Amino acid sequence: MLSLVVALLTTIVVAWLIIKRMKPQAVLFAGGIFLLAVAILMGYPVLDAKKSTGLSWFDIFKFIEDVFSNRAAGIGLMIMTVGGFAKYMDYIGASRSLVYIASKPLSMVKSPYVLLGISYIIGQLLNIVIPSAAGLCVLLMATMYPVLVNLGVSRLSAAAVVATTPCLDLGSASGSAVFAAKTAGLDVADYFVAEQIPIAVVTMVAIAVSHYFVQRYFDRKEGLEPQKLQAVSAHESETENLPPKIYALLPMIPIIFVLVFSKLGISSIKMSVVTTMIISIFIAMILEVIRTRRPMEVCKNIQVFFDGMGHLFATVVTLIVAGETFAYGLTKIGAIDMIIKGAQGSGFGAIGVTLIMTLIVAIAAVIMGSGNAPFYSFGALVPDIAKGLSMMPAVMITPMQMASSIARSASPITAAVVAVAGVADVSPVDLVKRTAIPMGIALVVSFLMAVIF
Repeated sequence: MLSLVVALLTTIVVAWLIIKRMKPQAVLFAGGIFLLAVAILMGYPVLDAKKSTGLSWFDIFKFIEDVFSNRAAGIGLMIMTVGGFAKYMDYIGASRSLVYIASKPLSMVKSPYVLLGISYIIGQLLNIVIPSAAGLCVLLMATMYPVLVNLGVSRLSAAAVVATTPCLDLGSASGSAVFAAKTAGLDVADYFVAEQIPIAVVTMVAIAVSHYFVQRYFDRKEGLEPQKLQAVSAHESETENLPPKIYALLPMIPIIFVLVFSKLGISSIKMSVVTTMIISIFIAMILEVIRTRRPMEVCKNIQVFFDGMGHLFATVVTLIVAGETFAYGLTKIGAIDMIIKGAQGSGFGAIGVTLIMTLIVAIAAVIMGSGNAPFYSFGALVPDIAKGLSMMPAVMITPMQMASSIARSASPITAAVVAVAGVADVSPVDLVKRTAIPMGIALVVSFLMAVIF
């Protein structure tokens, strides 16, 4: 019981400090180190004899070293190359080109609210190849948003749809999806096709339909009218300096390679996420040399890719290691074993525990404005909890991963929502009023679909 009390109090303090905008990595590391220190005082070893430094107190930091080593070379490298690739695609204009081409067919739809639903679907599909939530939203605000407003959609309705387009982190380009796949012991392509797609398809339809009714209700309630003249000028200015149309294919190359060269396609050729990213960067550089005829400048600009990798190491990889340290501390003092035994005896079962974990991640994501910190922290616990409940880790971690990104779009302090509100010149709180209901429906539908599948 003492272990559970210590774990609960430490978790509350850690959550409170993160909510107060303290650096999540520092807080999670501190919480993990504290829990491991408590474990030592309770007589539990931090590492087994083969890995130990010979002194238990030093073993705490040896564990952090081991996790950094493993994660930086494995999942960390994948996430870093994904981030670097996304930065480079944005730098050469490939992402803008893709979004601009994808938004053009919207002008063929006559009903403003049907248009909203279709726009969400297009934006969500773009999110698969443009994984940055804030980056995608900014691109859509410069391209899709003006089209929507010009075709008769109110500013708040159009902004609400754009703010929810990255609400499902799907595919190999998503860092959280890669983390979930590896935690579940699955290949990234298998996780995307077998775990994510069946849930995502139904959830996307539910979100699109909910936008139709929710935005129409709010528009009628508030008497909002579109501002067409502003939309036309913004759209026209954005079409300048776009790269050739073939550049729109570049962001899609990694996902095509990952799916084609896997057990779902050509299984004789093994293609990792990192390899696909490097090949895709190489192809992009060749096109840049052909377009600019400045090979020296193209070689110089590849630094954008490396800078993007470094940024992801500093923000995401360190967060994963910090989260694992905290999770390991909870495990070592015996709190996780007690939770598993309590769940087994409570009658909640696997579905009940999964629901609780999903709600914790979702609530934390809304409060913190980011799904990464809670998902990486609690996601690291999934293998142990799932094993204790005799369930597949993927069954538990998939709805958690979905919830972390869905809830993010219902937070008024998340970067994507703030960016959209700023461009649309509306209040983030007013914007979230319009995203909250579709995201609440998405949470329910995604969880139910995860349970069914």
